[in-house]
Amino acid sequence: MSQLDDQTEHADETELNTKASGISVLAHLAELRRRGTIAVVVYVIGVMILMNFSEPVFEFISQPLRAALPPGTPLVFLNAPDVFFTYLKIALVLSLFVTAPVTLYQFWAFVAPGLYSHEREAFVAYFFGSLALLLAGGAFAFYVVFPLVFEFFLSFSTDTIQAMPAVKEYLSLTLKLLFAFGISFQIPIIIMLLIRLGIANVESLTDKRRYVIVWTFVFAAILTPPDIISQVLLGIPMLLLYEAGLLMARMKKTKIEKEVEDV
Repeated sequence: MSQLDDQTEHADETELNTKASGISVLAHLAELRRRGTIAVVVYVIGVMILMNFSEPVFEFISQPLRAALPPGTPLVFLNAPDVFFTYLKIALVLSLFVTAPVTLYQFWAFVAPGLYSHEREAFVAYFFGSLALLLAGGAFAFYVVFPLVFEFFLSFSTDTIQAMPAVKEYLSLTLKLLFAFGISFQIPIIIMLLIRLGIANVESLTDKRRYVIVWTFVFAAILTPPDIISQVLLGIPMLLLYEAGLLMARMKKTKIEKEVEDV
């Protein structure tokens, strides 16, 4: 009887643990849904508010193009809804950045309780590093690449062929370039994460440098317009950032090895 009682008790404990685990998963899903809903609602409200500021934002981001055009040259739209959808697209993208603190807080509040203190510190460091590189990539594209690219494109104008850029196409090109440079500037963060997670090491990434050079310019050709200027201006920073990521990884490795020796 004692053995039977023990088996029954063990079965009851297993059932209780299974139920508790199921309840825990459901609670996590409910929490994720709640925080996701908050982020989405705030984002939608941001889009509706920021639609009122889309025109001045477009005036700002069109400055590199206007500077390259002859004085007084207007930007045009070819279809009636083009301006509306251009402003809507600006509001959609702008709301991602304006409401990002709320979105990131909801994500952090959901994830942070399950992390150790050193993992939370690493997450914060990687996040702010990624944000800084994203902004640096966008600024480099806007203030360095855009003027050179538009000067190159518009240099083909003649007395009989004049440029009349359309707002829809200009915004699409601008967002594509900003996205390409913002993502490419994440290379040091990606390298550090790969090494931290044990997926790669400094030596293997260094040995693959020649392949990286080839693939860098392949990606630059895919992500940018078909002109050599923007491809080179994206490819070279990507290579420099790759080397910067390797340098940071070596410094981190040296620091860890020194701490181990001191212990």
